[in-house]
Amino acid sequence: MAETKGKFDFAIDRGGTFTDVFARSPDGRERVLKLLSHDPQNYRDAPTEGIRRVLEEESGRSFPRDQPLDSSLIGWIRMGTTVATNALLERQGERTALVVTRGFRDLLHIGTQARPDLFDLEVRMPELLYEEVMEVEERVILAQDSCQLPRNQPKRIVTGSTGDRLELWRDLDLQQAERDLKRLFSKGIRSLAVLLLHSYTWSDHEKAVGDLAKRLGFTQVSLSSEVMPMVRAVPRGYTVCVDAYLTPNIHRYLDEFTNGFRGGLKGVDVLFMQSDGGLTPMERFCGSRAVLSGPAGGVVGYAVTSHGFMENKPVIGFDMGGTSTDVSRYAGQYEHVFEATIAGITLQAPQLDINTVAAGGGSRLFFRSGMFVVGPESAGAHPGPACYRKGGPLTVTDANLALGRLLPSFFPRIFGPGENEPLSLDDTMKRFHELTPEINHFLSANQSSCSTSGGDQSEMSIEEVAMGFIRVANEAMCRPIRALTQAKGHDTSEHVLACFGGAAGQHACAIARALGMKTVFIHKYSGVLSAYGLALADVVEELQEPSSLHYISASYCELDGRIARLSQCCEEKLLERGFRSCQISTEVFLHMRYEGTDCALMVTAADHPRDSLSCSSGDFRTAFTKRYQKEFGFTIADRPIVVDDIRVRCSGKSGIQSKVQRKQVQRPPTPNQMTQCYFEEGHLSTSVYLWEDLTCDHSIHGPAIIIDHNSTILVEPLCVARLTDSGDLCISVGMATQCVLGTELNTVQLSIFSHRFMSIAEQMGRVLQRTSMSTNIKERLDFSCAVFGPDGGLVSNAPHIPVHLGAMQETVQYQIRAAGGSMIEGDVILSNHPCAGGSHLPDLTVITPVFRGGVSAPVFFVASRGHHADIGGITPGSMPPHSTTLQQEGAVFTSFKLVMGGVFQEEAVTEALMAPAQYPGCSGTRNLRDNLSDLRAQVAANQRGCQLVGELIDSYGLEVVQAYIGYIQSNAEHAVRDMLKDFARRRRQETGSLEVEAEDQMDDGTLIKLKVQINEEQGSAVFDFTGTGVEVWGNCNAPRAITLSALIYCLRCMVGQDIPLNQGCLTPVKVIIPPGSILQPSLNAAVVGGNVLTSQRVVDVIFKAFQVCAASQGCMNNVSFGCEKSGYYETVAGGAGAGPGWHGRSGVHSHMTNTRITDPEILEKRYPVVLEQFSLRSGSGGSGLYRGGDGVIRKLLFRRPVVLSVLSERRSTQPYGLHGGANGAPGLNLLHKTDNRVLNLGGKNSVSLEPGDMFSLFTPGGGGYGRVADAEDQIPFKRRCVNES
Repeated sequence: MAETKGKFDFAIDRGGTFTDVFARSPDGRERVLKLLSHDPQNYRDAPTEGIRRVLEEESGRSFPRDQPLDSSLIGWIRMGTTVATNALLERQGERTALVVTRGFRDLLHIGTQARPDLFDLEVRMPELLYEEVMEVEERVILAQDSCQLPRNQPKRIVTGSTGDRLELWRDLDLQQAERDLKRLFSKGIRSLAVLLLHSYTWSDHEKAVGDLAKRLGFTQVSLSSEVMPMVRAVPRGYTVCVDAYLTPNIHRYLDEFTNGFRGGLKGVDVLFMQSDGGLTPMERFCGSRAVLSGPAGGVVGYAVTSHGFMENKPVIGFDMGGTSTDVSRYAGQYEHVFEATIAGITLQAPQLDINTVAAGGGSRLFFRSGMFVVGPESAGAHPGPACYRKGGPLTVTDANLALGRLLPSFFPRIFGPGENEPLSLDDTMKRFHELTPEINHFLSANQSSCSTSGGDQSEMSIEEVAMGFIRVANEAMCRPIRALTQAKGHDTSEHVLACFGGAAGQHACAIARALGMKTVFIHKYSGVLSAYGLALADVVEELQEPSSLHYISASYCELDGRIARLSQCCEEKLLERGFRSCQISTEVFLHMRYEGTDCALMVTAADHPRDSLSCSSGDFRTAFTKRYQKEFGFTIADRPIVVDDIRVRCSGKSGIQSKVQRKQVQRPPTPNQMTQCYFEEGHLSTSVYLWEDLTCDHSIHGPAIIIDHNSTILVEPLCVARLTDSGDLCISVGMATQCVLGTELNTVQLSIFSHRFMSIAEQMGRVLQRTSMSTNIKERLDFSCAVFGPDGGLVSNAPHIPVHLGAMQETVQYQIRAAGGSMIEGDVILSNHPCAGGSHLPDLTVITPVFRGGVSAPVFFVASRGHHADIGGITPGSMPPHSTTLQQEGAVFTSFKLVMGGVFQEEAVTEALMAPAQYPGCSGTRNLRDNLSDLRAQVAANQRGCQLVGELIDSYGLEVVQAYIGYIQSNAEHAVRDMLKDFARRRRQETGSLEVEAEDQMDDGTLIKLKVQINEEQGSAVFDFTGTGVEVWGNCNAPRAITLSALIYCLRCMVGQDIPLNQGCLTPVKVIIPPGSILQPSLNAAVVGGNVLTSQRVVDVIFKAFQVCAASQGCMNNVSFGCEKSGYYETVAGGAGAGPGWHGRSGVHSHMTNTRITDPEILEKRYPVVLEQFSLRSGSGGSGLYRGGDGVIRKLLFRRPVVLSVLSERRSTQPYGLHGGANGAPGLNLLHKTDNRVLNLGGKNSVSLEPGDMFSLFTPGGGGYGRVADAEDQIPFKRRCVNES
């Protein structure tokens, strides 16, 4: 299909700023072109203009801009476009309404209930894509053989496409739906997204609503069952909203595009790139598959051009643009993900696995509290970097310009207010002249306190400052590459770095060297590689349908039949498009998981042919277990395997073959000019070459600069670039001698070490998530990982769960004291006791000492803390509402040797986990298998941390690494001191006092009291909790570590900028907690509620003292249910407090937790419950100038006998408002019995339920901020419900 003799072929990538065009003439010659995507003074549409220019220049004919182009000269057009991406980012899509099952109008607002930034009190979330919500009367639920409901007998049993049986509880009320749809239509809405629960398997109700809407005149009706028929209502709902929101935009653009051609491109093969890297016909291009259309072309481009040339080595794609950098991986197959978050929206659709980091040429440069910081803020296109002559800030581009790595004479004169001037080195240097003295002043002021060797760090020059920012930017870009490789079990150094994008060539050698890579590959069309990739791509037809089959021999016949049917449909569509059978290849994928787990893998059996024990399409069992072992480090031998989805992908091979070859000239390359560039060694004489002047026998030794039409490539010292026969650039990266770094402070290295330590904690977290088995850790992400110094002080804590912040430091330091020097290599310690720094017993902390040859004591510690779903005690889930002693809450570990001499102590830890059974009314752990698996995962995560710490010491030396621990902690200390000084200054000016105080109560009346005395000169403070109530007869007692976690969280929020989370945050602070109080209870006090409830109240009191914001819901709303064999646990969102300048977010987790909630369809599929309602609790947020966020309503109907446990607060007290704002509404826990009684369960209770009983949870709202009288002019929320009573 790719061969269109006698005609022009075009591949066009329409980006946000530039449109790139690759064209092939009838005689086979290739051309590339780059033009502005928006230039309304000169042309209407950039792709059309690009085609016009090529046709005019190549044919010699005139094609006036104001007339449609003659499409008879065109063979095919392939396009990737950011039209959908930009509309999503800018929220410029179609006016859309969401149609959803009654009771779930706010399901997509609540989402996973997690907030994207732990420390953003405003809880900024992307705006929802729909402006109206319409609830429809209908309900289907999955049938359960064990269901014992005495009521709600189903009217009808239906069978879904998965083979599951469903009960039709409520028929679709089409008459009411028609009235509501007409109401929407009258408001001008023409686009609908339809999401009904369980429609992924039974779609009749969705189709009926869709047919009705089309009859009424709606022009875009997207059904979730058609857009992406996969289980999980929330991501499927987001995806169908994206489809409804963006598809009309795409269709309008396509109409405009085709109208630019005579005959509307009839007879021309027009294909568009989808997010999954495959081309699709123009008429089938839709919003949900278009969001990564632009970047996907680049992935295909580097995959096809570099993988084969580099002897099939795995390749990392490195696409560095102006505001961000995209990284991806290719090792012979495209790596897809089926759920990813883009522009704040979670999409459930096949898409290439592209990781984005906010570090690009336009990333801004800052110096904060002694640390070099790059991004995430960007200068954007306007004003752009300082060198753009529009008053912009310093950026990475400016740093490269200051170092001589960008040459203004080779850039077009398009800068300045009139867009007719060259890049300005003067503007860049002026900004660096302003920043450099600030840095040197800090160095001078802090030299005495930061130097450990007595040596002085001389003042930094402008070039050293610029170089420092480049090194920090490079380290930031290395982090996602490590995550893409090491976190999935791949060796980063074995990869080739394939660079494209305008800024990538300036950083390629340095990044490859930092990652141990030996080769950089830059294609001759690297500046327009996304467009070239479109020309190389395949046309793809893909079908997917859900399944509930077990992968066993009894299911093979049905699996084979469904695969054959889907394959035939896909192949027929490609045959209809003119492909021959020999051009079509078919891939079959099964979405598989172990029964009882949530982690499914999309598996192909391409490398595992069928055998007598497999289905006809291949040995998927072997493929699944090998992939699972590689990604997660274990398999579950005795667990059945479930097939969640069947996917077939047919590709029509249609990519072109480039025939352009470079000539040899048998003479050395001649530099265009010489220049001075700054490197680690200082200024070096650097040759400048034009790529177009080089031939395939040329080798360029660094330092050198190679200039292309669209990019600048820096060949660093010890690197050698050579041109291939095809004219591509291949750079061999020499490993530079490691610079000897002393123990004195180097502010650039400080930033790099900060990145490295955080990367270690993050990689530990990825290993733990991958290798764990339980839902709590793998799906709800209830865990944290951290690195500690030799004294047990926190060095780096990946921001996972706030209540763990700082608390693990207490645990590690307790173990150091308890061991008394007896720790040996190969030992791993398990602890959860509150006296040993534990938070509550289900949070098991695993600590591994890091040893170094020649040093007797540990040189570092790494630790991981994970919430285990059950460790015994008086109730399933180990979260008893009425525990009064520690022993009732489960197994206790103080300093338990989990691993001794490298041997996992399974027998001993099993005995300890079963030990609670010795206490009256208690049981040992009810889920031993998950406990052991998750503990092994924690050991594995720690082992990964030990390895990475060892590599860091190998690179820099132990003395240097430990010195930088102190510097990183000092950096956090400086940031907190600066915040306290600033607050003290403002407080003194307003009140004349440097003392603040606040108090609040628990529901039982126990007082939490705080007085803070601030020293303005030192930037220090005393936090005194004297006057706080005594230890309680219950479980709301909070160990000291909890208060420290709450304090470090509050300090980090008040600092308001990204700083390392370590013990330095607490250095300026003295904490006084009275022994015997609820915040420092006795040894055997019950504490399970202190972690999840009292911690929130401590935060409320601290923020109240500092007048930061109104109170959030002040609770985690802990709900668990189960029996002796299994259980379920969740924490539920509420309202966030309002603050100066923002309304509180509704339906979100706040402050000390951020765990996710189980999707409604998964909840009903795996547990004996029906979720009757999950929506916002309207009006529960406090009123005010800025309104508090609303809590939620969550109703659970039980289908079997269970024990329900509820542990909650703010049921008798209200979240406070601030500065005249009203209080938020308290929460409420109700039990609806089958005999129609409604009972108030109170805040803490455990009850046995019968089938048909329903639990209703009403979570608290957040407090309001500011006087209500000032709120009259406030604009109401945009989102509203059409038929809400």
